[in-house]
Amino acid sequence: MPQFRKVCDVYQGYNYKKDKQTNVGYITAIKVGDTDLAVDQTTCKDPLSPANNVAVVAVLSDVLWELGVTDAIYFSGQLSVYNKQTLLGLIYNTMTNIVVTFQFSVYEYDPIAKKYFKCFHCAKTTMNGLIEKRGEDLNLSVSDDASKEVQSPENYAFNIGIKPKPSQQTLTIATSDTKNVVKPWGLTVSG
Repeated sequence: MPQFRKVCDVYQGYNYKKDKQTNVGYITAIKVGDTDLAVDQTTCKDPLSPANNVAVVAVLSDVLWELGVTDAIYFSGQLSVYNKQTLLGLIYNTMTNIVVTFQFSVYEYDPIAKKYFKCFHCAKTTMNGLIEKRGEDLNLSVSDDASKEVQSPENYAFNIGIKPKPSQQTLTIATSDTKNVVKPWGLTVSG
């Protein structure tokens, strides 16, 4: 079964270099339950326009979607100290509201066109999901130890699995700047 997976370069996400063409990804907004995580990493670069900074919640290290309408999207990335503390506070409390809204973009370099393009994104639409459960546990974790890959700004690894809410949404995957596929994510439940 096909799947979409991109391993992203965290170093490039924080320290953009125009002569390095590796995958980069960002979560630009995320709300877990009633808590918005801060968009507080403000010096990352937009690979489509590297002269401009982009404010993000997390710099991604990995993203996976098995392309099924009801399959979870799995994000791994790096959060700020503030967002680490916020998420750990949610994890340590009893989380009854597991609704997640989020926006993200993953970029890949096209060696033929000689430019970056969005290879996986939600087209500026806010996605609606639920934190995936694995047995009794929620698929949400944050490291207690700071990352060694990029030491400034101080950042922490986190992982989250997000299943779609029961409503039809769309995600875009691409193999180049001109070859996009819009795929459904989530099913509308009537009744």
